[in-house]
Amino acid sequence: MTTIRIGISGWRYPPWRGVFYPKDLPQHAELHYASRALSTIEINGSFYSLQRPESYAQWYADTPDDFMFTVKAPRYITHMRRLREVEEPLANFLASGLFNLRDKLGAILWQFPPNFKYDRERMESFLKLLPHDSDAALAIARRRSAWMKGRTCLAAGATRALRHAMEIRHESFLDVSFVELLREHNVALVIAETARRWPMAQNITADFVYMRLHGDKELYQGGYQDKALTRWARRIRAWHRGTEPADVKRILAQKAPKAQGRDVYCFFDNTDVKLRAPRDAQTLMRKLGLKR
Repeated sequence: MTTIRIGISGWRYPPWRGVFYPKDLPQHAELHYASRALSTIEINGSFYSLQRPESYAQWYADTPDDFMFTVKAPRYITHMRRLREVEEPLANFLASGLFNLRDKLGAILWQFPPNFKYDRERMESFLKLLPHDSDAALAIARRRSAWMKGRTCLAAGATRALRHAMEIRHESFLDVSFVELLREHNVALVIAETARRWPMAQNITADFVYMRLHGDKELYQGGYQDKALTRWARRIRAWHRGTEPADVKRILAQKAPKAQGRDVYCFFDNTDVKLRAPRDAQTLMRKLGLKR
C-alpha cells in the first residue's frame, strides 16, 4: 500500500506556542501533539549537528505507531565537505542514532547550497556511497570515528529499506545526466517550491516522491492560498496513483515509468517564523481527504 504523508519541517518553534500548540502545552510534549495532527515531520536539527541516540529513541517513543520521520543530513557533508572525502562523516551520521527510529525512518534528505554546482563525477561517487537498506547502513556506521565512542547506536534490527532524496539549488543541476544518475540509484529529486528563487524540477527519479514547499510567492514568508493548495493536491494525487500531472516541469522530457502507485511525502517550510506551515499542511490534508 502506498501512502501520502503531509507534514512540516521541524516542530520546535516558540511562535507556534498558543497558535498551533495549545497555550499551556509543555515544550516536551510538542512532538507528541504535532505527530497526532500530522503524519510526518522532518528532523532538521541533524542538519546543524549530529544528534544523540537517546534523542532519536525519545522521538520514536513520543510518536504514534503509524508516524514517519525523515532526517535532514548534515550540512558538514553537503555544505562544508561538499561531498569530498565524506566516507567517515557519513559513517558518523548513520551511527549517531538513526537506527533508533526503526520503522519510522522514511527517508534521508540531502540539501545542497545555492552555490554548489553539479559535478557528475563527484555526484556519482557520492551516490555509490549511499546505503539503500539498514544492513548496508550498519556496515558503513561501524566505520565511525573513534571520538564517536559512547554516543552511537549500532543496533539496526530487522532489515529495512532506506530511501534518499536530494534538494538542489543551482541551475547546473538541470542536466539530463543528473536525472539519469538519480534514477539509476533510486534517489528522489526533491520537488522544491522556492518562490522562483531556485530551480523547481519535477522529474520523478525514484519509487517515491519527496516535496518541500518553502513558499510560492515569497521564500519562507506567508502562507499558501487556497488555489495553490488545490493545484498541489491535484499533482499529489497524480504522483500517488503512479502517473504524472499535466503541468509537470521536467529536466528530462521523458516521463517516469508508470507505477502501480508511489508514496508521497510533502513538507511545508513556509514561514512567518513558520507560523503558517502547520495550517497549510492541515488544509492540504483535508483537500486530499486525509485524516489524522
